[in-house]
Amino acid sequence: MKILLKYIFLIIPIITFAQIDEMEQDSTTIKYLIIEGDSMPRTAINLDEVMLLHKLKFDSKKDRIRYLILRRKTIKVYPYAKMAADRLDSLNSRLATLKRKRDKNRYTRMMQKYIEGEFSDELKKLSRTEGQILIKLIHRQTGKTTFELVKELRNGWRAFWFNTTASMFDISMKREFDPYHDKEDYLIEDILQRNFQSGKLERQKSALDLNFYDLTDKWLFSKTQ
Repeated sequence: MKILLKYIFLIIPIITFAQIDEMEQDSTTIKYLIIEGDSMPRTAINLDEVMLLHKLKFDSKKDRIRYLILRRKTIKVYPYAKMAADRLDSLNSRLATLKRKRDKNRYTRMMQKYIEGEFSDELKKLSRTEGQILIKLIHRQTGKTTFELVKELRNGWRAFWFNTTASMFDISMKREFDPYHDKEDYLIEDILQRNFQSGKLERQKSALDLNFYDLTDKWLFSKTQ
């Protein structure tokens, strides 16, 4: 398990068209939109998107406890999945600027060593179920399974070997995040949305095409109807 979680993070190693100026006038801030030298006052206020979430209901005390345990574990591992997506974006952006394969390999190794040193101790503390949730959330945030990422950034043999090792702990690196067909994944998505809303977790757009309202209708409301 420790070997698997260690390698999860070894693999993950504007044009501006307009600018906004602020002018103070009678203690009221007036914002102007500057476009190619012309300005116009902004009469609208930008608001963050707010989702209307249904009230949580459970069929039994056992289901409620299961949800609370899943919530604790999801909140714990999500920051690592978000970090994985951030590191992957940074890695790909940097590699795109490098021409020689030797320089790309050197930078990838440097990123891997940095991530290992920064997060290895924390990852070793994850349980088996937390590790599986992390693998699914990495797929949610990057659009690729951990197996695919290993295969791309290391090689196919290592990806096969680590997946085989993971299977000994009942963890598949090929596991995808699929809330449309897996009830637990839907509950994980529900937990994420609620904690994005409360500010407990920092929102990061999923790489997958997910519609939370469609998911809720499928798993909850369609059954009650």
